[in-house]
Amino acid sequence: MTSTPLIPSTTATTLTATTPTATTPTATTPTAAAATATRSTSAPAGSGATGSDHADTALATVRAWDNPPQVAARGTVIVVAGRGEHPGVYERFGTRIAADGYRVRAVGDPTRDDNAAITVAADVSSLLADPDLPAPRVLAGSDAGAAFVAALAATGQVQVDALLLVGLPTATDEHGQQDEPAGAGEQDWTAELAARTACPTHQARLDADPGVRRGALERPVPAAWLTDGDLAAVSAPILGLHGTADLVSPLRQARARYASAPRAELVTIDGGRHDALNDATHRSAAAAIVLFLERLRLGADLPTIARWV
Repeated sequence: MTSTPLIPSTTATTLTATTPTATTPTATTPTAAAATATRSTSAPAGSGATGSDHADTALATVRAWDNPPQVAARGTVIVVAGRGEHPGVYERFGTRIAADGYRVRAVGDPTRDDNAAITVAADVSSLLADPDLPAPRVLAGSDAGAAFVAALAATGQVQVDALLLVGLPTATDEHGQQDEPAGAGEQDWTAELAARTACPTHQARLDADPGVRRGALERPVPAAWLTDGDLAAVSAPILGLHGTADLVSPLRQARARYASAPRAELVTIDGGRHDALNDATHRSAAAAIVLFLERLRLGADLPTIARWV
């Protein structure tokens, strides 16, 4: 299904983000699929959510974290979840980025079922059409979510101010086969947790969360997303975050994908696992993202703000 549109033909209008100086988005809201999207605010950080709480958050197709009332909104980050995840998994990340003035929205895993890609694309469309979400607007994805948003951008189905790609999947390994995580085929949840993150807090959250699909990393990323997500076709600035110890998507192959992009910056996390947003170094990853967002606010050419000399 190479080059098949990720958005159904009835809603395949180009999804357009406003430029930083615009006030009204030009995208049209998609049909009923997006109307089912729900918003819910996150629980306070460190609130000790129970398994039941996690089950409730897994039901939401969109989670929202807003800037504090005393902090002016500075932009928007829309995150597409990875394999096996749901929007609530990004609570810690959303809370942290929102504290710096950026409105964060997280949508679901586009590999969850046969209709998930349509639902997620519609949710993204709805969010890009929301006048309450200010520019600059960054479309982000982790794992398969990164492949999904790269394909959307490369095929012209979205127009956003920038992309944030975390743990970007690679098409093949040295033997010409799609990468497989540690423990693939063994349904080894302990190994999957270790491949996802080295953060004990996040490991415990995933382990206690009934909304997380165990073994999902064994499911291949759709080949069309990898083919269509040619970063050479993306004109918007790209920030990549990738762990040097990522066994799911090895850094060497990921570097090759970014090398083709006209405007990409790749930040590597020393010792980092697959989910850089929720790894042990999540604070450093968030800091790198905020610096990128602040530069993006100054212009698409990403003027330098801080220099290490």
